[in-house]
Amino acid sequence: MPDNDWIFLYGSPGSGKSSIGRLVGQALALPFVDLDLEIEKSSGMSILDLFALQGETAFRQVERETLQRLLADLQPGVLALGGGALLDAGNQALVSSYGSVVCLSASLETLQERLRSDAPNRPLLSGDLVSRLAELLNKRSEHYTSFSLQFRNEEFSMEQAAWSVQVLLGRFHVGGMGAGYDVWVIPGELDRLGQALSSRSLRGPVALVCDEHVGPLYADRVLHSLRSAGLEAYTVKVQAGEQHKNIKTVQALWEGFLQAGLERSSTVVALGGGVTVDLAGFAAATFMRGVAWVAAPTSLLAMVDASLGGKTGADLPQGKNLVGAFYPPRFVLSDPQALSTLPEREVRSGMAEVIKAAIIADPELLNTCALGLEMVITHWEEIVPRAIAVKVRFIQADPYEKGSRAVLNLGHTVGHALERVSDYKISHGEAVSIGMVVEAFLAEQIGLAQVGLAERIASILAGFGLPTHIPAGLKWEAILAAMQVDKKRQAGSLCFALPAAIGDIRTGVVLKPQELASFAKINVD
Repeated sequence: MPDNDWIFLYGSPGSGKSSIGRLVGQALALPFVDLDLEIEKSSGMSILDLFALQGETAFRQVERETLQRLLADLQPGVLALGGGALLDAGNQALVSSYGSVVCLSASLETLQERLRSDAPNRPLLSGDLVSRLAELLNKRSEHYTSFSLQFRNEEFSMEQAAWSVQVLLGRFHVGGMGAGYDVWVIPGELDRLGQALSSRSLRGPVALVCDEHVGPLYADRVLHSLRSAGLEAYTVKVQAGEQHKNIKTVQALWEGFLQAGLERSSTVVALGGGVTVDLAGFAAATFMRGVAWVAAPTSLLAMVDASLGGKTGADLPQGKNLVGAFYPPRFVLSDPQALSTLPEREVRSGMAEVIKAAIIADPELLNTCALGLEMVITHWEEIVPRAIAVKVRFIQADPYEKGSRAVLNLGHTVGHALERVSDYKISHGEAVSIGMVVEAFLAEQIGLAQVGLAERIASILAGFGLPTHIPAGLKWEAILAAMQVDKKRQAGSLCFALPAAIGDIRTGVVLKPQELASFAKINVD
């Protein structure tokens, strides 16, 4: 059975297939293969000589045979195809069964500039480059545009283009904390989770951790996938809700792992939302001094936030996530199709984290979010990878949150306190929504941000039905008190990540409790 984890880069000559493919392979810790170079290696002659001595028909036969051999013999990686390799229907069907094809393109003028010095080595472009290239593009235009994944490589550095291709594919690799791990966003992929674990040499018995809401929806599918891959697997259930994110539940997980027969070489799979992911990851980190774990988030919030970065933990009565560990998963698989069963409140709650990511580093994503819920829910396959991409970049740069990664705390200093003071009746996403607006107002109050930023953020959040003001029943003094046990406190003062503008978050902004006291009557219903 073909392994459909391959990434193929295709498109016109000069579109950057080899340069981008090499960078994508490096970023994803995958081998890179250039089909044309492999043809030259196996034939012992250049592509130009092959065309001259044997003609295009013979070349296409060599191309076909080389492609078949590479896919049969090599482990999945990134493969740059020749500009006409998929004109052959058999080749196109073959690569489609092995992975995803990204078709690259650029304007005629850009391609001409890139190819000017290399055109003599390209048999189909020899002679008058301008006319031959225009003729080739016109002839293949319908063919190139038939591929669903398209990236126009204009005005980008090759590094920027390679990152954009990763976002388009929903494929990332997070390093800096141990061996690194893959993060995939692929529709329908829950049914291949067992295969993904086996290909990463993850072993059973597997403890599948889920709650009473997610279990009936997806546990049987995932168990079937795991067992079909030859993995012994058992379900370990937890109670749903932040109120159960505590050491008592962690102890229940440890006991469930024992009953499932887990050993140090076994695997824990966290299937569900942020609470399940945090708890299962922490239980895995501490069981037998650490067993491998995998995140299979089914909520929007877990996909774009909780499953990424290796932060696991549980709450204490005094505050959120006060007990935990940096313990990265071995693999993260987000299947956007799971969002179709997510309750509307959870969708809206998750959008707070998406909007947070957009405010931090993706203004275009913020503009998309501003179009509202109906637009977003029909574009999950684009929205989820873009939000994930923001977090991945920061956790790559600062795995243990000692510097730049602190921008991801936007809205959370106030937000975590709101959750605690409301006895978790305000969900995490709702609290972060309020927290971002409050913190934007704080940024305006101290002169860090221009007046109007908080209102713009509030307007976009309100478009998703998210709260933007502290509920009247909650006292600012109680919120301040709850913030005093926040993990981000430094030397008795509160440390914030505050927005100066969209795309410009300042970290390490220290505000003392007395400086916050004057804020008591602002932003309260």
